[in-house]
Order: sequence, then structure tokens, then C-alpha cells
Amino acid sequence: MAFDRYTAINEISSMDIPVKRSAIAYAHMKDPALLRYYYNAKTVNILRSSEIVGSSPTDIFIGRYGYPKVFIGPMVPPEFGDTSLMGMPERWRPFDIEKIVQMRSKLVRGMQIANIHDVEKRGIPEFVQNLALAEKPADAELGFDGKPFMRPEVLDEAQPFGPSAKIRNFKVYNFKAHKQIEAMHFDTDAKATTAINELYKKGIEVSSIQKALSAGLFGLKNSRKFVPTRWSITAVDDTISKTMREEVKSYESIDAIYAFYNVALDNRWLIFLIPGSWQYESIEAFYPKTVWNAGGDSISIYGSYEGYKGRKTYAEIGGCYYSGRLAVTERLQGMKKQAMALILREVHDGYIMPVGVWNVREHVRETLETTPTILHDTTEMLQFISSKMEIKPANWIANSTLLREIIMQKKISSYI
Repeated sequence: MAFDRYTAINEISSMDIPVKRSAIAYAHMKDPALLRYYYNAKTVNILRSSEIVGSSPTDIFIGRYGYPKVFIGPMVPPEFGDTSLMGMPERWRPFDIEKIVQMRSKLVRGMQIANIHDVEKRGIPEFVQNLALAEKPADAELGFDGKPFMRPEVLDEAQPFGPSAKIRNFKVYNFKAHKQIEAMHFDTDAKATTAINELYKKGIEVSSIQKALSAGLFGLKNSRKFVPTRWSITAVDDTISKTMREEVKSYESIDAIYAFYNVALDNRWLIFLIPGSWQYESIEAFYPKTVWNAGGDSISIYGSYEGYKGRKTYAEIGGCYYSGRLAVTERLQGMKKQAMALILREVHDGYIMPVGVWNVREHVRETLETTPTILHDTTEMLQFISSKMEIKPANWIANSTLLREIIMQKKISSYI
């Protein structure tokens, strides 16, 4: 079937659009039974213990409930050795959800209430910071006030983890600081944004920077504080991609439409880099029976957009927006080109639980590393959407600021 601008617009106006635009996908629905099914088989032995010893993959978790008094603590598995893989989502691309859950469910989250400004206190706050500073897994001893318990919770930004327990005592052994992170930690005259960008430019993994920010390792001396994990993840993605976005704006535009396609964790990713000045949009479509649309009877589709100057409000689709923007600006910076960028994501029912926004960052990176298909006009672009995605082009257009703009204003043709 051939597509053109006017056919697409007429399809929209026909109102024959089976996609429901709804905020249901972001209502933080919980499904405890689903999580228990995955976790219990892996954690039954852990739940019987009142202490745990093992090698932490330098992982920590800072809660957000009760802010500014929040739960802080380490993540420790009941095993020794090189556990770094458990805390490094940059290496999880080949894994399916079962593998991710099997690995992460071993991590026990220790919990102690602390004020976010307690970063200079000795004891557990100090040990939490030591883990975030560590270059490689550090041996840890974790004693609990009672046995670990399951607290089934769906986290959209953070990776899943196993049982939780309030801490009675906690010690870290065989700790070696990461020299570059430590250098920024000792620089009390550098703002947190400076530390984030400097470490990223030196090749430090985004996940390591996020943990360090969460542990209150960066910032001006009197401004440091613990940052809830989910906030720190988005803050790092946002900070780095903002910096690169401004660099990308100095480059010339690409001269054709680049289309990238990939499938991972039953998510279909279709990404377009389109001739023009910087704009960015990410649209997510959740099918029924996926976690964020578990009770729906139709597809839930939602998106967030920014123009050349960026946006001033938090993205409607949450942290995924910023992790996708980071991957896109990385690709454009590598190409030394500017473009309008569009991410289309179909989440099918094989995506039975969220595994964190690293899924977006790493799989958008992976998608953009594939060989692109070169397209020359909007007709080819709409045909490509039709060939790769189940949702019709008209439905994407109905929910997209960027697609409607390029179709109505015919911007692409001026570059061909």
C-alpha cells in the first residue's frame, strides 16, 4: 500500500483509530503476584537468613518515600567473587527477562533511615558511599533486624532486585576506590553537573556515575546529599544528553532519512533521524497484558516531545525519555550531524515486567548501532513504519507532534 501526506491525514480524521491515548501506562500499576512468581523461587534460601555475606557489585539503593528522610543501603548477594555483572546494565543487552530477574533477585537490599544530608556521617552512610566509590566488587557483611522480606514493587526507572531488610549492622571489606570517581569526589569546588559530564567524557559507564550521584559523592562541599536512585538515574541521563544536544546543534543537518530497527525483550524499536534542526520525540505503545497496561483492553500510547530549545517540564513518559535522548545524542555526536530524532517503541506482551530505563538507553544504543535503511521522503518513511510495526502509521501520526509537522510542512523534501 502506498502512503502520502494527504492519505495519512485523511486516515487520522476518519477517527478509525483503535489506539487509546491514555495515562494508564504511567499510573505505576502494581502486580505483586507477578513479581512473587519470579522472585520467590530464587530467594527462598535468602529469606530464611538474618545475615548475609558476599561480594557487592558496588550497588546501592536510595529510596524516595518519606523524603528528605529516606531508606539508604547496599545491595549484597550471598556469593563471593566477580559479581560486577549484576550491577552493570551496560552488559545486559544479550539477556532475556528471565536471566535479568534470576541475576538481580540474588541482591538483598539493606535499609536504614537517613536524612539526605547525612553524607558526612560515619557508619552505614560512609559504607554506602564506599560501595559507590568502589572500582570493583567489594566484600560485605550485612546483618538484619529480622529476616529479609519480599516487597513486590514495580520500578519503572530502577532495575529489579530481591528481598529487603532493615539493617542491624553493615561493613565493607577489600574496598578499592575508582580513581577517577574519587578525584571528582574530592573536588568540592565542582558542581555535580561538572562531575557527571567530566566522568562521562572519560569513558566511565553511565550506571557507575548514577550510583555515585545517588550516594552524594558529587557537588559543592555544602550542597552534597543522597539522591533517590530513580531520580539520580534520570538526572544523569538528562545532564549528559543536554550537554551533547547543544554540541549536536552546531553540526550540519543530515541529508536523508535514516531508519533503524531492532527487537529486544519483545520491544520493537523503530528510530528515525530526519533532516532538519534538532527536535526530539519518543512515543511508547504498550499492548494489553504488559505491566503498564495490565488491565487495559486496548493499546495505550503516549509520547513526549521537545523542540529546538528543549523542554521546561518533566517528560510525560518519565525517565525513558531522557535515557533515549542520551542514546540519540551519542549517535548524532558520533556522526557529527544534526537531525530531528523520533523513537517509536511497541511494547508487546512478552515484556512481562519492567527492568529499568537502562532497557531504553541500551537498546536504543543497540538499535542505532545497526546499519540504517536510507529513505528519501515521507512516503518511504510511512511505508517503512507499516512494514516494521504492527500499529498503523496513522495511529503514530495521531500521537506525534514531530510526524504531523514533517507531513504537513513538507520539510524533508528541501534536503533531497
